[in-house]
Amino acid sequence: MTSVNAAPITILMADDDEDDRMLTAEALEESRLSNDLRFVKDGEELMDYLFRRGQYADPKTSPRPGLILLDLNMPKKDGREALQEIKANPELRRIPIVVLTTSNTDIDIYRSYDLGANTYITKPVTFDALVEVMQTLGQYWFTVVALPPEQCCEAS
Repeated sequence: MTSVNAAPITILMADDDEDDRMLTAEALEESRLSNDLRFVKDGEELMDYLFRRGQYADPKTSPRPGLILLDLNMPKKDGREALQEIKANPELRRIPIVVLTTSNTDIDIYRSYDLGANTYITKPVTFDALVEVMQTLGQYWFTVVALPPEQCCEAS
């Protein structure tokens, strides 16, 4: 299948668990996706990255993500707060957000979609299952779906 997206996009993962970040990077590599994967450890860092503040000020070292993998349970600012802030911002709201979290509670699922999440996935327990999730995400988000460009024209 031909990709609808011209170049590999940057994936930004917001997750405070170092093991989850490492396993996701390995699973992405194992699934043969050539996307650039960046990490932040909490919702405050996520917002700094997206607004290019502090250590994330340089767009060359902190490219705008084409997809965000978001954990809900993080310190400082949790994923729910970050999701709400991103989707309320006209400059950021078109970035697709995949909630990738350990929570499988109905309230978290409903609330995430109400706040504008594009997809909700409960983190798999095994590495093989995580690789399968990364392959599926890659197939869907990078081959099937047309993602909005960073800059575009005004709506008429």
